[in-house]
Amino acid sequence: MCGFRDARRTQAFLSCFGPIRQHFALPRHLMNAACHRAMLQQRLAKWYDWTVATAASNAM
Repeated sequence: MCGFRDARRTQAFLSCFGPIRQHFALPRHLMNAACHRAMLQQRLAKWYDWTVATAASNAM
């Protein structure tokens, strides 16, 4: 909780951040660098597509 002053705000942030972090957390110790870069690139592309689609639907 370092940097957070209110426990409720901390919990709200962590409850939103947890699933996002899990999307990008890869088991790097089980893969080589090239595979890690490829998987991370795929996940970043998926994240970008999702955020653009969400922003477009919210703009309507």
